[in-house]
Amino acid sequence: MQVAFILDPLPQLQVGHDTSVALMEALQRRGHRIFCLELADLYWDQGETWGAVSEIRLDLKADPWYEVKERRLVPLSQMQAVWMRKDPPVDTAYLYATYLLDRLPPSRTLVLNHPAGIRSANEKLYALQFREWIPRTCVSSNKALLRQFVEQVGQAVLKPLGGKGGEGILRANAGDPNLNSLIELSTQFGRLPVMVQEYLPQAAAGDKRILLLEGEPLGAVNRIPGEGDFRGNVAAGGRVEKTEITEKERALCAALAPVLRQEKLYFVGIDVIGERLTEVNVTSPTMLREISQLQGVDLANQVAEWLEKKVPVKT
Repeated sequence: MQVAFILDPLPQLQVGHDTSVALMEALQRRGHRIFCLELADLYWDQGETWGAVSEIRLDLKADPWYEVKERRLVPLSQMQAVWMRKDPPVDTAYLYATYLLDRLPPSRTLVLNHPAGIRSANEKLYALQFREWIPRTCVSSNKALLRQFVEQVGQAVLKPLGGKGGEGILRANAGDPNLNSLIELSTQFGRLPVMVQEYLPQAAAGDKRILLLEGEPLGAVNRIPGEGDFRGNVAAGGRVEKTEITEKERALCAALAPVLRQEKLYFVGIDVIGERLTEVNVTSPTMLREISQLQGVDLANQVAEWLEKKVPVKT
């Protein structure tokens, strides 16, 4: 196969951590050709979506860990798969890119996750449709409403709707003299809505990431907050430990599965605290390497094998 990955600049990727690198390595090991491009490399011409792609060869023991073999302009319909793995924020440039990817013929090229699915799935707000699985939650830009919610639940977490890796997440307590200021900063003085959820005390024991492939759980890892922090995100200083998926969490995955399949959100990472759903990550879910190392399995190879079976059959 020829598989194109839409990514952040290659030098920014962390070889030992980044799921995109693990996926590309697994596909190369299985004999497939890997191409990379960035959002700005997408364009429309001659009636179809093109990309300025760089074919790369990975050698993770070398520095740098990739060799650019060739850069050329190609219709992306020549690819068997185009994998959107650009990190958030899902800004205007990102959204425009999804519209260009919409134009790829599904009979020839698999785009994952599906562009329309990504547009519909804000990684914070998407969980709201599974209301029986989420903590008590309020979404608003109104300071009085947000303050009232915090006072009702006692302890809460304020989340910007477009962040990643724990960026900008704040813990707020009823009676805190800084509460108004925290709300003002989070909402940019009432200009943007934020999500505020009751603080789950189980967060101190870890924030579990479960990876799903076409709705089925692949594996999980527990992320423990770093000293002096309440966030389990590895990007925010958390550490990882081996964990298992509980029966209740499997029921949660089963509840999500038909919706994810319908919207063609093939590779997804959900965040779970105390068996409650807190986020659904669809843009560039990570932790594949960490789960593989802790569980002693090659999950990237499993995903590559799945992709081989999923791509359209060429006639």
